Amino acid sequence: MNAMPPADARMQIHSIAAGQPLDAAASPDAMGFKAYNLARLAALGLNVPPAFVLGTGFCAHPEAVTPALWRAALDRLEAATGLRLGDPRRPLLLSVRSGAPVSMPGMMETLLNIGLSETTLPGLIRSTGNPRLAWDAYRRLIAGYGEVVAGVDAAAFEADLDAVRQGEDERELDFAALRELARRHLETYRRLAGSSFPQDAGLQLQAAVAAVFRSWSSARAEAYRDMRGLSHDVGTSVTVQRMVFGNAGGLSGAGVGFTRNPSDGSPAPWVDFLFNAQGEDVVSGRRSAGDHGRLSAIAPGIWDELVAAAKAIERHFGDMQDFEFTVENGALFLLQTREGKRTPQAAARIALDMADEGLITRDAARARTADLDAAALTVRVVLAEDGTAPMPLGHAATASSGVACGAVALDEAQVAAIAAEGRPAILVRQNAETQDVALLDRVDGLLTRHGARTSHAAVVARQLGKVCLVGCETLRIDAAQGRIGFGDRWLDPGAVVTLDGNAGTIHAGALRTVEQVPEELVRRIDRLHGRPG
Repeated sequence: MNAMPPADARMQIHSIAAGQPLDAAASPDAMGFKAYNLARLAALGLNVPPAFVLGTGFCAHPEAVTPALWRAALDRLEAATGLRLGDPRRPLLLSVRSGAPVSMPGMMETLLNIGLSETTLPGLIRSTGNPRLAWDAYRRLIAGYGEVVAGVDAAAFEADLDAVRQGEDERELDFAALRELARRHLETYRRLAGSSFPQDAGLQLQAAVAAVFRSWSSARAEAYRDMRGLSHDVGTSVTVQRMVFGNAGGLSGAGVGFTRNPSDGSPAPWVDFLFNAQGEDVVSGRRSAGDHGRLSAIAPGIWDELVAAAKAIERHFGDMQDFEFTVENGALFLLQTREGKRTPQAAARIALDMADEGLITRDAARARTADLDAAALTVRVVLAEDGTAPMPLGHAATASSGVACGAVALDEAQVAAIAAEGRPAILVRQNAETQDVALLDRVDGLLTRHGARTSHAAVVARQLGKVCLVGCETLRIDAAQGRIGFGDRWLDPGAVVTLDGNAGTIHAGALRTVEQVPEELVRRIDRLHGRPG
């Protein structure tokens, strides 16, 4: 990165608290869009956990980010929460998140539960009365810190989890099983990191902040910026925020939502939610998450509050938003909002509907749809032979619609080999993870066994216009043989498959498709722009 003088305005520390107005120095360039938008949510009076933000200028000067720099901001955060980092009786636990001035979903690191240790864990148990929460948070911290800070392969911690849960959903494990898992993680960390897991809360925080700043220069972040034509010089901020716990059991959970459907633009919230989970479970792509049906059925009051918050956010920002939230013991907390990535069809409908609803001007709608004509809005659909749809191999959740056909590729080498033959490829993975961002640009579609529609990798796939199906439970991957299967049926290595993102189905072979023009949508666009229709 280019050198930056210490007096740069971006090298400031900002605070965020519900009801607190934006300070004069707040801006996306100084705070990053994630923190700036969080501060705007807080200023609206929405329930945002208190935080402080290390400005984007510090990313180029990591040597300046010492405990002496952030100690005063931490003191204020402790005073606001009545908790203290490292306190054995009432410990403050923190999340440490990235946030650039440009949207880079999932490209940098996040660490959760910072401040938990053998010393503070009993205090968390006493203050919450929830030993399961404490041990779950501790095992998550060890694994997340081990992967991000110490560079331990996440697969080692996943192996620990598989050994303990024995096929059971991890959200159903009791505190004794989670305590055993934490002990396994501590040993895995010691063995693979070459040192013991740090028990000093201040050292954890300092290392977490450094790791998040360092992730700005990670291979996947640089590949994403290259792919999107973004500057490598703007840097990321780091937000240090009080933890709220979606893994507290009962009416607790974590979710990601869009204020409108990002695939077709329909005006209903589009939400993935997991009870008894933390946010990384939803966005990491390593877990499957359901839509909002269970949340609205079990906790209709929380759902109504979430819908009202989504409307308030959209009204304030004047565009469809992608937001993250946590529910802790029935209390809703908003953690992030940003402009939602969407398909061209969704972009057209959202702009038109928002103009009709008076949320944006017709001039704004015209600007947002200037490049959207019949050609841009044409979609490819599977042609049903004799009026009947072909029998699918499996079903999955649609994260990005359309139809893609290509040879199955399980890794980068197979993608390259298929491309060398001049054929399109479909990337098939266990998880919808952002480490595949460079590959996503080289394939026509993504199919995963695990992952939510709102996983960061799914969001990127939608942004790139790639068909994306996630959470195909019947999918099996045989890496040794280079093949995939569905149930009892195995396909040959490199077999051609068709992903029907419109129906959420996977088919063997290359299905016939036809281009379809959304005529009513095109007519609405033409009327908006005064074009003859």
